Amino acid sequence: MPTTVRIGCASAFWGDTSTAAAQLVEGGQLDYLVFDYLAEITMSIMAGARMKDPQGGFASDFIDVLTPLLPQLSEQKIRVISNAGGINPHACASALQAACDKAGVELKIAVLLGDDLQPQFKRLSGITEMFSGAPLPPMCVSTNAYLGAPGIVEALRLGADIVITGRVVDSAVVSAALVHEFGWSWHDYDKLAQAALAGHIIECGAQCTGGNFTDWRDVPDYEHIGFPIVEVSADGQFIVSKPEGSGGLVTPLTVGEQMLYEIGDPQAYLLPDVICDFTEVKLQQQGKNVVHVHGAKGLPPTDKYKVSATYPDGFRCTASCLIAGIDAVDKARRVSQAIIDKTAQMFSQRGWAPYSETHIELLGSEATYGPHGQRRDSREVVIKIAVRHSSKQALVLFSREIAQAATGMAPGLTGIVGGRPTVYPLIRLFSFLIDKSACTLQVDLAGARHPCALPSLAALDSKDLPIAQQPPKPQGRADASVALVKLAVARSGDKGNHSNIGVLPRKPEYLPWIAEALTPAVIVDWMSHVLDPIHGRVERWYLPGTDSLNFLLENALGGGGVASLRIDPQGKAFAQQLLEIQIPVPQSIAEQLD
Repeated sequence: MPTTVRIGCASAFWGDTSTAAAQLVEGGQLDYLVFDYLAEITMSIMAGARMKDPQGGFASDFIDVLTPLLPQLSEQKIRVISNAGGINPHACASALQAACDKAGVELKIAVLLGDDLQPQFKRLSGITEMFSGAPLPPMCVSTNAYLGAPGIVEALRLGADIVITGRVVDSAVVSAALVHEFGWSWHDYDKLAQAALAGHIIECGAQCTGGNFTDWRDVPDYEHIGFPIVEVSADGQFIVSKPEGSGGLVTPLTVGEQMLYEIGDPQAYLLPDVICDFTEVKLQQQGKNVVHVHGAKGLPPTDKYKVSATYPDGFRCTASCLIAGIDAVDKARRVSQAIIDKTAQMFSQRGWAPYSETHIELLGSEATYGPHGQRRDSREVVIKIAVRHSSKQALVLFSREIAQAATGMAPGLTGIVGGRPTVYPLIRLFSFLIDKSACTLQVDLAGARHPCALPSLAALDSKDLPIAQQPPKPQGRADASVALVKLAVARSGDKGNHSNIGVLPRKPEYLPWIAEALTPAVIVDWMSHVLDPIHGRVERWYLPGTDSLNFLLENALGGGGVASLRIDPQGKAFAQQLLEIQIPVPQSIAEQLD
């Protein structure tokens, strides 16, 4: 058994930089190289790709990035785990095998099967959406369960050098390597929780090494930013670092932002192999660009898998153009509404249904800030009009009418982006829970199918459930106020149609004042312009180990992913908006921050 295992993550999403893998292979001294490609929005995109091409539906970037590194992977005995298979893992494996054959490199490639429930879709019954309660659509183009680590562990046990999966939880590509190397029991939940945390922290690549960090001015050398490495011990504790000499920054705040990223309840982060409690996690600087992480706790998992299905829901089209000059914002507002009104009348004259949804954003006027926007005097803005309709024909008409605005409406309209807008099928996400027994896990290695049994489930004892703690109350009188950004860093992300905002104080003593000010009701008011007026709500949790807060904004993304017509369908800018809110504090704290 090794003393430690070093794992580097070279991809955070489909389309991430092609430079990370080489950086990690050449300078990371790795045991494993992992790639995470599958966001919920990616599954929708891949479903659309497979509709056009039966050999599509996987992350082709994976093949392009890995091909030149195949000899080094073989020489250094670095094993690779990736969910690049998307909704077509066999096609992904075939493409990689062809690359290995051409390079003359012999590597054993395994494919994990079992997440694809599309073949049994017609037999699914009694299914409702896990958030809205809506019934399962009559037709879906993909239906994939979020598998855990056991199938990947079995592939590694069988001797695979490269494991390609379809839909697995993001952290499984890391936790599987650790379970395999250290021989951990599937009932050793604290270690599994630490493994899941290690995977969660590095699954988004450079987002824990200075990317997407609130204090972006403090991050050196974006051009050569280092991608993350976790070095994990047999007891589950680990350090986060990056290759020597690379750019970026690794501190408790950069790692902490990522820990809070895209989670809900930090006491019950639900995964197929373990329920994680991150509330007592400690982040400690152990050296330059080295952070030590420990304190995650685990509980037995449920007997359910989360499933993401995608289904067609009409069509969408987005048009963008620049309008410049005097009173640009007012001109843009009038022109964009005129285009919508004109085309809506044309639909009516033809006997067509009205738009299913329209969304206008004037980029450059601080449109994403809603009522908190401050710019009304910009002399150039980008008009972004996104529309949805059940008929492709209707949106083709819309796309043809955009250009007329350049000569028949207000002056200064130019720069129609990309020419005539394209009409796309709208693929919507539908999430539900299903018994794990519905998925038959198999490992395909060299054409042979190997069954994979799931570990037995342990009963969850209710007395083991953590008791939610409340943040401490502030002591003293607040007679001043400062922007939240002076007191904390923050990061936001998406989970389907929900968004989270994690807030991490710069000093523990700031936490009581932040918590006193940022109640769920305050967040609802501050972010009301993004929350669904009927189904929008906000929950808050406290993590005493890092003195931090996590907020979940339910139904805040206009449908989320490719279903949303917004410029920010994943809530990436929500934290930036919240960081400007004023927090009442004592004058003594305000003076420290001047």
